[in-house]
Amino acid sequence: MITTGSARMLARYNAWANEVMFDAVAALPEGEAVKERQSLFRNMVHTLNHNYVIDLIWQAHLEGRDHGFATRNTKDHPPLAELWRKQQVVDAWYTAWSDKLTDAALDEVVSFTLIGGNQGKMTRGEILLHVVNHTSYHRGFVADLFYQVPARPPTTDLPVYLREKRDE
Repeated sequence: MITTGSARMLARYNAWANEVMFDAVAALPEGEAVKERQSLFRNMVHTLNHNYVIDLIWQAHLEGRDHGFATRNTKDHPPLAELWRKQQVVDAWYTAWSDKLTDAALDEVVSFTLIGGNQGKMTRGEILLHVVNHTSYHRGFVADLFYQVPARPPTTDLPVYLREKRDE
């Protein structure tokens, strides 16, 4: 379903798109990133925090350990700069993890318990696809909130990444 090459590309794409989004949020006028808005996650930073928490949860599943979260987000969020430092650590983990993958590892089935208590099984490749898809989806929430500032959101589309980073 997914190759080692595409896994590496997806992990790098996700880290790049996170950087583009965090940079754009940081460049907004003072207070806009944490301004309460009509959104599932209250504000831009809390939405990015949700992505970070989910990344940690799936990292724990991939490592076969407990993640320690009882919900899909924390009650509050750290300041944007601190959250960005933490996000870079988990993005680096996914990139390094993807660099070590073999075809057999990608196809290995991982059993896990979801936050709600349901049991699940996915291959490592499917988990990576989910992580990248999930963060893309919620970066879209943040992009939509830019229009409430009003400001133009950054472009984090895969074709833009491929055009800019293909040769790196």
